[in-house]
Amino acid sequence: MNKAITNIFKKPVTEEVTFKDEEFEALGIRLKKDIDTIFGRSLAIRELDSGSDNAAEIELNNLGTPHYDVERFGVTFVASPRHADVIVITGAVTRNMAGAVKKTYDATPSPKYVMAVGDDACDGGIYKGTYAVLGGADMILPVDIKIPGNPPEPKELMKGLLALMRSIRNRR
Repeated sequence: MNKAITNIFKKPVTEEVTFKDEEFEALGIRLKKDIDTIFGRSLAIRELDSGSDNAAEIELNNLGTPHYDVERFGVTFVASPRHADVIVITGAVTRNMAGAVKKTYDATPSPKYVMAVGDDACDGGIYKGTYAVLGGADMILPVDIKIPGNPPEPKELMKGLLALMRSIRNRR
């Protein structure tokens, strides 16, 4: 009984951790304004793995966790390319995946935007020049934005999305 009472009033062993990354928040607010201006709704992203090591996918998945919560900024991930505004391709394009990548691109409604995420998707990465790999995503798709890194951090992904919004605005 004595031990239970001391545990109630004792100082906690762990400290309270609060996540507040000011730069990430500012990027998200700017991105939300751009998405509202350009699309008038949320930005739907279809992630396409063309033969990756899953490093970039982990960081993309992190964006959807409560820690970052990009949905509050108007970014959603969709399961079908038919619902997507943007294809985010990860991994070097392998010969076996080339057909599936092209079919996914063709299934996406126009206007189509493509982001290559990670070193492998940008130029083939460490797999460049191997027999099973065609190279980066730009070998078979018209890539609008490249985000290098192995893997790129969530802030870099947000900066890449902002760069894509700027690119779309400049085309119009």
